[in-house]
Amino acid sequence: MINNCHQDHSEQECLNDNAAQATAIEGNTRTPNYGFGRGPKWQQASFRHQHLPKQLKQWLFDPDSLTKKLIDYSNNRLRVEVIDQRIKRARFSEYKALGLNHHRRAVVREVILYGADTPLVYARTIMPLSTLKGPLRRLYYLGNRPLGGALFADPTMRRGKLEVAVIGSNALPPKALSSCTNNKGPFQQCWGRRSLFFLKNKPLLVCEIFLPTLYR
Repeated sequence: MINNCHQDHSEQECLNDNAAQATAIEGNTRTPNYGFGRGPKWQQASFRHQHLPKQLKQWLFDPDSLTKKLIDYSNNRLRVEVIDQRIKRARFSEYKALGLNHHRRAVVREVILYGADTPLVYARTIMPLSTLKGPLRRLYYLGNRPLGGALFADPTMRRGKLEVAVIGSNALPPKALSSCTNNKGPFQQCWGRRSLFFLKNKPLLVCEIFLPTLYR
C-alpha cells in the first residue's frame, strides 16, 4: 500500500510522491487484475429491489452510518484493514458519478471491514484531489480508522441518492473474493451500494459491497 505522506509534508510533496509510486505500480505485472472488464451495473434503488432477502435489504437500504451499524453487529469488534490506498485512475463509472474527467487521478482507498476476524464489507472510496484540500486533507490520513466515523461526524455532510448493483467477481479484490466462496466452491453473488457524499460541498464517492458472510 502506498501512503508515504505525513501531515507535516506539503500537499504538493505528498501528491508528487504518491503519483510517482502509483505510476510504478501500474506498470508492475504483479498488480492485482480485479477491476477490469465490465463493472457493476449501478442503478437507483427502487421498488424493483423489493424481492431481495429482508436481511440483505436491512443493510443495503439503511441511510444511517454503516460504521455504527457494524460496530453494533460485531459487538464492538469492528476492525478495518486497508488493502490499498494510492493516487491512481478510478473506473469510468466512478468518474461519471463524480462528474470528473476520466483522465484525472484520484485517491482510491480500499478497505475490508471485519467483525472480529470475519470479513463483512469491502469498501472502495474515490476521493478527488480537489476534495482533499484544507481541513479535508484529514481524510487522507485515516489509516485503519473507519471513514464512516469522519463522514457522519461532519456537520456539513450531505448524502446523495443510493445506487445498488449485483457485484461480479471482477469487482472484488482477492481478499474479499475469498469470502464469496464456500470451501472453494462457486462464486456467491453479492450486492453493493454506492452514493456520493459531500463535505463542505466537496464530493467523494463511497461504494460498500456486502459480503455473504454478513447476511447468509
